[in-house]
Amino acid sequence: MIEIGNLCKSFTLHNQGSAVIPVMQNAQLSVAAGECVGLIGASGAGKSTLMRMVWGNYLASSGFIRVGDLDVAQAAPRQIIALRRETLGYVSQFLRVVPRVATLDVVAEPLLALGVCADAARARAAELLARLNIPQRLWALSPTTFSGGEQQRVNIARGFAHSYPALLLDEPTASLDAANREVVLALIEEAKARGAAILGIFHDEAARDRVCDRVADVRDFAVQAA
Repeated sequence: MIEIGNLCKSFTLHNQGSAVIPVMQNAQLSVAAGECVGLIGASGAGKSTLMRMVWGNYLASSGFIRVGDLDVAQAAPRQIIALRRETLGYVSQFLRVVPRVATLDVVAEPLLALGVCADAARARAAELLARLNIPQRLWALSPTTFSGGEQQRVNIARGFAHSYPALLLDEPTASLDAANREVVLALIEEAKARGAAILGIFHDEAARDRVCDRVADVRDFAVQAA
C-alpha cells in the first residue's frame, strides 16, 4: 500500500547562500495492507522528514513514494488533496483547526468532505469522542480551548473518523493517561484488522512493541555529517 524507493531529500538554505544540505539518501521502505511499521532513530535522524514526504508536505529530491496507485513525489497538488481526503490519513502531534468550529464538527469533517450525510458523520464523531473520553459537554465548543491531552484525543478521533486505507501516526500515545492510551492502541489494532497500512513514530516502546509488526531505522537512510 505504501512503497518508498530510492528516496532522497535535501534542503536548500536560501538565507545562507543557497547552501544545499543533504539529509536522506536511497530510502527504501514498504508497508503492506494490514501492517504497522514503526520508524525508529534518534531525534533529528529523519523520522518526521520521511513522514512529511509521504504526506506530501516535503518535496522529494528524487525517488518515489507510492501510496496506492499515486506517486506522491510526482503528484500534482490536486492529486495530493484527493489522496488525503480519500486514502491517506494523518494523526499529527498537534491539532490545527479553524477557531470557533465545534469539536463534533472538527471530528466529522473528514466524513463530510467525502459526502457522508451530516447525521451519520456526526454520529461517528460522537462515537469516537465518547470512546476517547471527551466529555459531551465539550463537543459544542472549539477544541482550541482544550488542554493538550484533550486536543490530542480530538486529533486522534478526527484521524480515525474515516476508514483510511493508509495512516500516518506521529506519536499517537504521547502524553496520554493509561486509559486513553489503551483506547488509541485498540483503534490502531482495529485499523490493522480492517487492512489499513500504518506508518508511525512511536517513542512509547511498549506501544510500539504491541502494534508494530516491524521497525525501520531511518539512520539507515540518513546522510552522515562529514
